[in-house]
Amino acid sequence: MKKSLLFPAILCAVLCCGITLAQEPVQDIDPRIHPNLAEAQRLLVEANHKVVDAQKDNRYDMKGHAEKARALMAEASRELKFAAEAANAAMRK
Repeated sequence: MKKSLLFPAILCAVLCCGITLAQEPVQDIDPRIHPNLAEAQRLLVEANHKVVDAQKDNRYDMKGHAEKARALMAEASRELKFAAEAANAAMRK
C-alpha cells in the first residue's frame, strides 16, 4: 500500500471501530406509558452487559460475533424507541 494511502486507511479503521464500540442499547422509553417496550429495552441493556462479560471472559476473541450482536442489540433498542414514538403518535390522532 502506498504511504500516502496508509494514514487515511488507518484513520478510517480506527473511526469505524470507535463507532461500533460506542453503540450501546439504552433505556429511553417511559415505563409508565409503554411498560412492555420499556421492559424489552431493559432486557436488551442487561443482555448487552452479559455479552460484554462474555467478551472479557474470552479475552475478546470471539471473531467479531459478540460485537456484531451488541450492535444489533443497540439497533433493536432504537427500533423499540421508534415503536413507542409511533404508538404515541397514533394515540394523539
